Amino acid sequence: MSAEADLNHCREAIKHGSRSFHAASKLLPRNVREPALALYAFCRLADDAVDLQDDKPAAVLRLRDRLDLAYAGRPLNRPADRAFARMISDHDMPRALPEALLEGFAWDAMDRRYDTLSDLRAYSARVASAVGAMMTVLMGVRDRNALARACDLGVAMQLTNIARDIGEDTREGRIYLPLDWMSELRLDPDELLRTPAQSPAVAEIARRLLAEADRLYLRSEAGIPALPLSCRPGIYAARHIYAGIGRHVRRNRYDSFATRARTSGREKLMLLGLSLMQTGTSSVMPGSAVLYGAPLDEVRFLVDAAAKGDHRERWAGRTARMLDVLAQLEHRNRATH
Repeated sequence: MSAEADLNHCREAIKHGSRSFHAASKLLPRNVREPALALYAFCRLADDAVDLQDDKPAAVLRLRDRLDLAYAGRPLNRPADRAFARMISDHDMPRALPEALLEGFAWDAMDRRYDTLSDLRAYSARVASAVGAMMTVLMGVRDRNALARACDLGVAMQLTNIARDIGEDTREGRIYLPLDWMSELRLDPDELLRTPAQSPAVAEIARRLLAEADRLYLRSEAGIPALPLSCRPGIYAARHIYAGIGRHVRRNRYDSFATRARTSGREKLMLLGLSLMQTGTSSVMPGSAVLYGAPLDEVRFLVDAAAKGDHRERWAGRTARMLDVLAQLEHRNRATH
């Protein structure tokens, strides 16, 4: 199949699998939008390939093999894999970035829980900020400050997702809430999984997650003017659409069991218009304390990888941490079968 046919397949996958990104991507220039479609399609389909399988360790290991083949220039004969391999080659994508995403999927397969907000930020760094860092690379930006703010945006978006999906996650036997907050509020995680239900404690945790997300949305905005002008509307749009989901969670009194918060098509159009207006008035402020703020400790490894840039040298091999996670999954997979 042609590269264009592969991209059309990716476009359809995103249209039906990630409405928020599909809406925001329309504001990206073609030279960024097309590789971004390949990136998001691979990541989204990879997420589904793990999330929808009963044998999650085996699914993550298959994804590891797909990633190996893509970086070797011999992708599986699938549209998303072929488009992803082209994106790697065309943009010299540091391997540590998609491997961080793979590690996040591995944590899900291991049913990992998160003791603190910092631990939850570390998870968010892998499943969301890694994608933000890859998007920044696609825009031709490897400035550490811009990368740090892109990672802020990724964590903010993931915390919004977690606050929105508490009901859905607990009904499916998953929990992403900081255990120290649950202990403080006398909310037993195992009891919540046995009997998923809204409560004042659950509402308070959702409120705290969204407060942290809002702090990071504000930090992230300082980095958007450091991106190419043509790319800014799409990133502003992603920021506003996801923050809009958080506003709906608040309007629902933090109850994700009764309803799932989402932005309507009309709201998305309004936010896209706001993003275009904001682009026209945005500029990098000299000496901006927020722009030049240090990255979150939990995302620093992503900033380091993206800023260095050459996947063929420094990041050619897996880290000891990643190898350990994969070894644990191999062990679980053998024990299961």
